[in-house]
Amino acid sequence: MDYKDLGNRVRTVRRQQSLTQEQLAEKVGISASFLGHIERGTRVASLDTLVALCNTLNVTPEYLLSASLHNFDHKMPEGLNDRERAKLGEFLRMAQDMVRDWDE
Repeated sequence: MDYKDLGNRVRTVRRQQSLTQEQLAEKVGISASFLGHIERGTRVASLDTLVALCNTLNVTPEYLLSASLHNFDHKMPEGLNDRERAKLGEFLRMAQDMVRDWDE
């Protein structure tokens, strides 16, 4: 898991939306100090916090986790054909949708 990349992405989107750490932390329901740690990659956010960050910043989990998901692609079982890779991708998208639905 690439926590530094995840934190950099949170920081980048937060700044693009002209939010301070304090403002984003309040909307997400965490302390500004903890958000700072997330942005630096020195602490691990829970799944609930990641979902709240995605919803608040209006980004997908795939965006925040893309560096780690990219690494996952290299660890896929060998011998998968294009159809099997597509099915696995479809499954992962469905799982992401389910996580978003749980938060609603």
